[in-house]
Amino acid sequence: MSGVSRDQDVDIDLSQLVRAVWARRLRILTITLVGAGVAFAGAKIMSPQYRSETRILIEPRAPAFASTQQVNDAGAGPLMDELNIASQVQLLQSADLLKKVINDLKLYNLPEFDDAANGSAMSSILVKLHLRKNPMENPPEERVIDAFVERLQVYQVPGSRVIGISFTSKDPKLAAAIPNAMANVYLSTQSGAKLDSNSEATRWLEPEIESLRRKVSEAEKKVAEYRTSHGLLQTNGTTTFPAQQLNDISAELTRVRGDQANAEARAQAVRNALSSGEASDTLPDIMSSQAIQRLKGTESGLQSQVSDLQTSLLNSHPRLKSLRAQLADIRGQIRQETQKILASIENEAKVADLRASELERQKDTVQANSARAGEDEVGLNALEREATAQRQLLETYLVRYREAASRADSNSSPADARIVSKAIEPVDPYFPKVVPIVVVAAVATLILSAIVTMLAELFSGRALRPIDASAETIETETGAEKKIGPQAAPVVAVRSPARASMLAVVAEEEDAIDEAAAQVPEDDNEFSVASVAVYLTGSRAPLAIAISPTGDDGSAATVLLTRILADAGRRVVLIDMTGSGHPTELMAEDQGAPGVTDLLCGEAAFGDTIHSDRLSDAHLIPQGRSDVRRAMRGVDRLALLLDALASAYDLVVVECGAADVAGVSRLTRSRDVEIILSLPQIEETVFVTLMTEFQAAGYERVVLMSDGEAAEQRLGQAA
Repeated sequence: MSGVSRDQDVDIDLSQLVRAVWARRLRILTITLVGAGVAFAGAKIMSPQYRSETRILIEPRAPAFASTQQVNDAGAGPLMDELNIASQVQLLQSADLLKKVINDLKLYNLPEFDDAANGSAMSSILVKLHLRKNPMENPPEERVIDAFVERLQVYQVPGSRVIGISFTSKDPKLAAAIPNAMANVYLSTQSGAKLDSNSEATRWLEPEIESLRRKVSEAEKKVAEYRTSHGLLQTNGTTTFPAQQLNDISAELTRVRGDQANAEARAQAVRNALSSGEASDTLPDIMSSQAIQRLKGTESGLQSQVSDLQTSLLNSHPRLKSLRAQLADIRGQIRQETQKILASIENEAKVADLRASELERQKDTVQANSARAGEDEVGLNALEREATAQRQLLETYLVRYREAASRADSNSSPADARIVSKAIEPVDPYFPKVVPIVVVAAVATLILSAIVTMLAELFSGRALRPIDASAETIETETGAEKKIGPQAAPVVAVRSPARASMLAVVAEEEDAIDEAAAQVPEDDNEFSVASVAVYLTGSRAPLAIAISPTGDDGSAATVLLTRILADAGRRVVLIDMTGSGHPTELMAEDQGAPGVTDLLCGEAAFGDTIHSDRLSDAHLIPQGRSDVRRAMRGVDRLALLLDALASAYDLVVVECGAADVAGVSRLTRSRDVEIILSLPQIEETVFVTLMTEFQAAGYERVVLMSDGEAAEQRLGQAA
């Protein structure tokens, strides 16, 4: 490879590959045109192939003269499922059906279906070299079938019960004739199969029907003889004579007992009326008597005369005495007549009782006879069931026989399929398609030419470039070495409060550090803002809290750190928690923009407090306009704010100014946080004191940043 040593790492130069293809564009275009021309010539030389298609719908069919019940029975049958349709597809490709079509159309006389007889020179060479079987060894009929099957396609249309039959041929008329012929042969075969089935059913049913007629006659004869011998004569077609007699006696007995109870109740009512001396003319039996009615009329007349004479005569007058005597006689007659009516009613009750006793005796006799008849009916029922079953089977066979006999004609047994689309003679050839072939050939030639050009460029070494693998190493206290990018300054963090010297902290992700180091300015100071930026780029902590014990000069370094991280492609936001608001003065366009104090006091929405830095892609949440003391009452909610920001940004930087450990602890819920001590000058006493306090609180990662004055100068120049 030119320009690249054997042991040197290389990379592919994509731009060089593109340039190489562009430089040879004329050659590639010429090759593409040649390939398209060859494809066009080949498509024109090829013999055109025509394809046509016939479609058949598989469905149950009945003859037009079929009865309504037969049509309903046919429609109620199960439809063809997927397996049945697949079976019909295989039937259309069966050898017998194909032979029938070949013989009907005399395809064995066409050279198209016997290419082996007119084989090419290449085919003969392959046969002589034993690389191909000699097709002439197969019988002519088999060769024709093989050629026929190669051009035939039978398939089921997806999601339907339609079968497509397509055929490809050099002759457009033949391409249309063969699918139609196959469909006609298939329908004829199916219809013939149904006709054969009906004929076989007729032949089988005839002797069966004769046999069943004899069995039915014998069974009915046995039923009649059994009835006669056991006295099980039917009265109304369903009930035997003993059962009917028992029903009649039971009904009469029930009626007689009702009459007896009615007569006894009437007699008791008359007795009660006579014994109590009450008026009996209210009783139905008394009122219905003609004699009582006449006596009552006479009594009423005499009573009227007595009432009239009492107003003009004395009680001892003979006329009144005579009338009273007549009235007493009439009342006695009424009582005697009532006694006669009572005796009559009692006689009715006695007669009803005698009739009930006689009916009970008859019932017992008939019931015994009915019980014996019930035992005899068991055998009768068995004989009747046998006769009924034989009769029903005979009727079923007769119906089937009539149906099969009515379909003995070929026109009365249509196939369970019909042609829904006939093949027509095609006008345009199915193959070759000149335009698609030329387009595909041109595109394929173009792609292959470009690929060959790129491969040649790669093998020549012109598309390879060396990789600069130079890197510097730093040595930690344990003597271990780790490579960092050539411009990355080491980031150090103190891990022991009792020592003033710092240990080098190497980020876990080298790629992130190298990328950040390539974008930050070079600085020889290992505690510089650039070094801290490289360290934070490789750190996985989502939160960094900057402490500036000396005030605004430390805050200025934090602002510079934020901008360097933003320029390196990190999504970073700075929260101004200082008392002076110096970061806000350096970054915000509007010094009075709402900020963190307004958010904590509930006077501003979360989205309204986030602003863009005026000199970088970093974001800023300024100090705000609300009262700081009132805002600090809700400082515990700031931890929720930091969690929300950490999910949206790569790094959240909080500038706390001269804060203590207790204040920082209120901002963080976890210890996955970077503590940055922003000191303009390294003061070991202050630094060790702060380190001791933070590590005592559980913060082990404390980073020193000590070029605050340089930060002020840089920010002043940028402003």
